[in-house]
Amino acid sequence: MTARAARADGNADDLDVEEALALVRKHPDGTTDTPRPTHPRHDATAWPDARAVAEGAPRHGTGGRTGGRTGHLPPVAVPLASALGLTLAAPLTALTDLPSFDTSAMDGWAVSGPGPWSVRDEGVLAGHSAHPPLTDGEAVRIATGARVPPDTTAVLRSEHGRTDDKGRLHVTAATRPPHTVTHGQDIRPRGQECRSGDQLLPVGTPVTPPVLGMAAAAGYDTLTAVPRPRVDVFVLGDELLGEGLPHDGLIRDALGPLLPPWLRALGAEVTAVRRVGDTEEALYEAITASGADVVVTTGGTAAGPVDHVHPALRRIGAELLVDGVRVRPGHPMLLARTKAGQYLVGLPGNPLAAVSGLLTLAEPLLRTLAARPAPEPYTLPLRDGVQGHPYDTRLVPVALRGERAVPLLYNGPAMLRGIAAADALAVVPPGGARPGQEAELIDLPWASGGIGVCFT
Repeated sequence: MTARAARADGNADDLDVEEALALVRKHPDGTTDTPRPTHPRHDATAWPDARAVAEGAPRHGTGGRTGGRTGHLPPVAVPLASALGLTLAAPLTALTDLPSFDTSAMDGWAVSGPGPWSVRDEGVLAGHSAHPPLTDGEAVRIATGARVPPDTTAVLRSEHGRTDDKGRLHVTAATRPPHTVTHGQDIRPRGQECRSGDQLLPVGTPVTPPVLGMAAAAGYDTLTAVPRPRVDVFVLGDELLGEGLPHDGLIRDALGPLLPPWLRALGAEVTAVRRVGDTEEALYEAITASGADVVVTTGGTAAGPVDHVHPALRRIGAELLVDGVRVRPGHPMLLARTKAGQYLVGLPGNPLAAVSGLLTLAEPLLRTLAARPAPEPYTLPLRDGVQGHPYDTRLVPVALRGERAVPLLYNGPAMLRGIAAADALAVVPPGGARPGQEAELIDLPWASGGIGVCFT
């Protein structure tokens, strides 16, 4: 795609929106009437339907790596260190009792029978072998997590005991009668948390840091999980620069840095990020050589002189599942099945339009392949009104302020300034939204999970 073509494509999108907004008649109370124009792409898919098609596509394909009706990739054994963010494909079952022996819950003394007690010279530390049984009237220093000696009655906390000048241990806690302890106090009995064979977590559980800790405690070195879908990113456009300032009709590539970490946040393993020349042959060769589960392309999805995605897909014999979506920005996006078990998500070349395509088609597709749970839908009232498109959904960057969503400026198809400051995208229905109207929100990964969590 040339720089001129890229600008023309962006202007066309902007003009479409401006012309459409001119068709929306506003009333003094802020409401609008939306006429029923003939849509220039009557065969484009409605935005909710496009998301549903992308989510269901792996369940209806044949062959490849997907797991039949589930649509997810075949499970693999994954070391704990690599399993964060995956989804359990087998129940997490306890391999041992937890704890596997009676342990001290506190630093203090293991005691036997009523006090006062004579104290052994050698203490009991965590990780050491079993100690001889205690006899009535005997105590031993013990550390948190250490295995209690046989015939221990209780553990007396350090702050609840004292030794006299003869080395005898006494209870000092004001809440207890002198010389007494409660049987079993501050001892974690074997099997308190679970017994060997108990199901700890079911299939479909996302692997979070606590899940990793639970698995390690239960004796696991690997987890059976659904792997990350492999994604190749092909950035199209001869006008794109990889570094430095724009000059001489050349512009910086924004999507090359933006897409890979975002795709990782959506559960993908990005296996390649390549610049592909603006020719049909170059694109055809790149797609047919890819062994990824999903190919993501940027630009070239419209019908301009250097828009080669459709011709390349026809040459491959791909099945177009979504060819255009009634959403702004990003309506020329597409989804195709290029071969058994491989999909192509064609994103528009304008940055915010590409983000729209990423969240409309790539997110639900990758979620199914990775067996990740769908986010819970939610709404918030809009602080300000948002003008709408007469017949298309709009995705508008918003900042979350308390219990309201604040629409942000700089939300044109070629702009990233709005989304860079956003917490979510508001789904604005055709015709627009009034101030205070509830809008569905799509959270952005860094707003819900934190940078360090979502981009690993």
